Amino acid sequence: MTIALSGARAFRHRDFTRYWSSRFVSATAIQIQGVAVGWWVYDLTRDPLALGLVGLTIFLPAIGLALLAGHAADRLDRRAILLVCYTMATLAAAGLLGCAWSGVRQVELIYTLILVFGVSRAFANPASQAIVPNLVPAEHLGNAIAWHALAWQTATIVGPALGGLLYAFGAPVAFAAVTLSFALTLGLLAGIRHRLAQRAHESLRWVSLLAGLRFIRSQPVVLGAISLDLFAVLLGGATALLPIYARDILDVGPWGLGLLRSMPAVGAVLMALWLAQRPLQRHTGRRLFQAVALFGLATIAFGLSTNLWLSLACLFVLGAADMISVFIRQTLVQIETPDPMRGRVAAVNTVFIGASNELGEFESGVLATLIGAAPAVVAGGVGTLAVVMLWRRWFPALRDRDRLVS
Repeated sequence: MTIALSGARAFRHRDFTRYWSSRFVSATAIQIQGVAVGWWVYDLTRDPLALGLVGLTIFLPAIGLALLAGHAADRLDRRAILLVCYTMATLAAAGLLGCAWSGVRQVELIYTLILVFGVSRAFANPASQAIVPNLVPAEHLGNAIAWHALAWQTATIVGPALGGLLYAFGAPVAFAAVTLSFALTLGLLAGIRHRLAQRAHESLRWVSLLAGLRFIRSQPVVLGAISLDLFAVLLGGATALLPIYARDILDVGPWGLGLLRSMPAVGAVLMALWLAQRPLQRHTGRRLFQAVALFGLATIAFGLSTNLWLSLACLFVLGAADMISVFIRQTLVQIETPDPMRGRVAAVNTVFIGASNELGEFESGVLATLIGAAPAVVAGGVGTLAVVMLWRRWFPALRDRDRLVS
């Protein structure tokens, strides 16, 4: 199986095309919402910890509901789960729109609506990852995985820049766009007629809920790749502090914040296109560690920068390095996991990786409150380099992995 974009074979299948479109639209909406909420909360509070709490509010449902969400993705119709989740996301976005429109200044109400959104994401993420193999035949799965990753990365280019532009016209405009985008996502998902997954038949018991953890623990290469990415993102997550950089350090306003948020995704998309032409063939483990180390170095450089163009360049390199890690990890997880287990494994993967973004934002917010924004970012980059050195020793099977698909 060739793990590369190498054309658009996955788009020969109508269900995947609809799903990919819904993925792109919803991911764009999430990015717009992230920029709008970040600027809005910091504008109301001027408190870095308040920004960190936004990430924590999204993270708590992800970790608290992960095992249940994974079990649901293996027992229930994955498309139905996504429909329910994006209905919740639409309602939460409409609530934020109402708050912005009426001039609400109670941050607690904003956190409550973000919590509802966090619950919807907690259930949507494992179902979203696990449904991809049900939309295309096995011979097109590698192509579908690559395009699935590219949908998110492309949205993270378009979304933040669009979010900053829309927010410049007022918070209600940004949240109205988010609400309409989630509604469009629902329409696209409703048109999918995917092949049903091989559903797990275990009852709702701890042994079933913990099956995903046990599977990952039994696969040293998968465990090493997921946990490496977890701690790299946890320590090196500087995105929560971008509103501080945009307002107080670089003085570039909401549009500049959108540009800063977009730049890592520009690097990621270009790296994905590079991998399409030159897919990873050999020395996969070594390339993974090199990419995460480069991620840490770029984070340190960004933390020290006071120039917009240098900051954008650092974020570009950071995104390109992260894409290599994402590509390797997603491929390993999807290909080496049996279908009846994909929901539970995806749920654990979501907690380790997706939710670590939000927890990393909280960690960055707390650290920035204690020592300042720039020192917090630099410390995170140094921590990432330390993780790389430790994981090289602790996971020799991952370090010495040669081919992506063994």
